[in-house]
Amino acid sequence: MSGATLQVRVARKAVEAEGICSFELVSVGGAPLPAFSAGSHVDVQVPGGLTRQYSLCNDPRETHRYQIAVLRDAASRGGSVAMHDVVKEGDTLAISTPKNHFALAHEAKSHLLLAGGIGITPLLCMAERLANTGAVFEMHYCTRSRARTAFVERIVASSFAGRVHYHFDDGATVQKLDIPALLEAPQPGRHLYVCGPKGFMDVVLASARAAGWPEAQLHYEFFGAEVAQKADDGSFEVLLASSGRIVVVPPDRTIVQALAAEGIAVATSCEQGVCGTCLTRVIEGTPDHRDMYLTPEEQAAGDQMLVCCSRAATARLVLDL
Repeated sequence: MSGATLQVRVARKAVEAEGICSFELVSVGGAPLPAFSAGSHVDVQVPGGLTRQYSLCNDPRETHRYQIAVLRDAASRGGSVAMHDVVKEGDTLAISTPKNHFALAHEAKSHLLLAGGIGITPLLCMAERLANTGAVFEMHYCTRSRARTAFVERIVASSFAGRVHYHFDDGATVQKLDIPALLEAPQPGRHLYVCGPKGFMDVVLASARAAGWPEAQLHYEFFGAEVAQKADDGSFEVLLASSGRIVVVPPDRTIVQALAAEGIAVATSCEQGVCGTCLTRVIEGTPDHRDMYLTPEEQAAGDQMLVCCSRAATARLVLDL
């Protein structure tokens, strides 16, 4: 975990829905926590040595606490299971200061929030902010079932309850969300925000792009992704601009892993190409982007890359390292 580290205490742990727990984090010393904006996340050092990113889902005006929510996923790499099974009220955790790679476009005329499952966490924070500023917005909240829908009581009691539409996979057909129909008519100044499982997000973004939504009006944050490997992956060289040192990256290692084997540390967190911690400037060469963090335009520019997962389309990359 790079950057400043905060010591926080788990003041409250609560079951929010089937398989979902929330955690209220307060400063160990009782001081106010650093301010954050809607869409922010913190890196959490999870028991077992893992670092995971969790979105802040409380009102951004609050400085006495951070609230996160975690879906227990047995198929994950262990972070969510540890949060559910090991972390308890009263425990102390190390977290980063808030980071925001999923910010609201405050200049937008209106906002459309699409949440899939645990993807409600950053969007709930956004809804709080938009309601407080009098912005025009609506939210669609898609889950597998009512029992797996977190924060319903909080939403019902909020000032924006009437702007939230629920869609359950096990519900009647008439209440299911028709994503292509919802997105078929993009409007100037209307911005779309989506977060949730990769499959849900892929459908939303593909539908929006097919309907002609400008990329600048699409905002998204992936929680995790499989690092893509290709059968024809080969070796390539990375030249470090600061020293001129050359490191060979073999087919079965990432750039980060190859550098680490040579004693060169690069700050990482997710190692899945979703958090942006390892974003590195590309001075020469063409990256083979495999991340879910950079926009298509940013990837096409080729002047930066996520070195935890992306590779090279040329024999050598010169990196600002």
